[in-house]
Amino acid sequence: MGPLTRTVELFYDVLSPYSWLGFEILCRYQNIWNINLQLRPSLITGIMKDSGNKPPGLLPRKGLYMANDLKLLRHHLQIPIHFPKDFLSVMLEKGSLSAMRFLTAVNLEHPEMLEKASRELWMRVWSRVSVGLWESSGRTLDDFLTFPRHVFRVMILPPPGGSTVLSVTPLSPHRLPAVFSSSQNEDITEPQSILAAAEKAGMPAEQAQGLLEKIATPKVKNQLKETTEAACRYGAFGLPITVAHVDGQTHMLFGSDRMELLAHLLGEKWMGPVPPAVNARL
Repeated sequence: MGPLTRTVELFYDVLSPYSWLGFEILCRYQNIWNINLQLRPSLITGIMKDSGNKPPGLLPRKGLYMANDLKLLRHHLQIPIHFPKDFLSVMLEKGSLSAMRFLTAVNLEHPEMLEKASRELWMRVWSRVSVGLWESSGRTLDDFLTFPRHVFRVMILPPPGGSTVLSVTPLSPHRLPAVFSSSQNEDITEPQSILAAAEKAGMPAEQAQGLLEKIATPKVKNQLKETTEAACRYGAFGLPITVAHVDGQTHMLFGSDRMELLAHLLGEKWMGPVPPAVNARL
């Protein structure tokens, strides 16, 4: 008899970039470590509300740190993650409710498609994006996100021609205004956007449409609520959380940078975020 398969749960939301990082690492290791990886689509806004936490992007210093952090992790983890051009709009206005209900429906009826569908929704928010310019200053968005010692005043302006526009003013002696548009970014809130992600994931159009029609049903809504509440019961205050069930004990690990500790708990070898036996190319 071979070693027993251990269950590892990953609670995630495609609005969370660190969820994507943890997701890819666990997908790389699930066969190497002989784990039963269970993907748990959850709603990060519900967890934030329940715990009293705030998204890091809404706190200026955390937002600046996260922008730099993701840039470094993109290369280290070999995941094509980029900061969305309309980050504040993504976080404050759009959210991920429809996308996470769709993934919940996928998990209920076609769980074999959940990994690919989740990845394609992350790609739309965090990878296939265009970095805009500070139109009045010629600076790139990376400059805005990494400019030191700033607190920003943000205004959501009336959308010209259906394109959301944010005015971001650094409160510094330079007073450089920045205006950028979200018109070229890939969306995850509209039905056609979700269907496009499903198509890229290899899901038949009829199947995807059927799942999309179920996102407003009590069954799907209640399942997403129950999964989010389960994450809260484990002690989540953000996402991702990884929950390992080992030798009758349950361990909750927060963030995407606890995988070496997870390996220790499982009694497995950690070979870095890109193990030699895996092709990390997405």
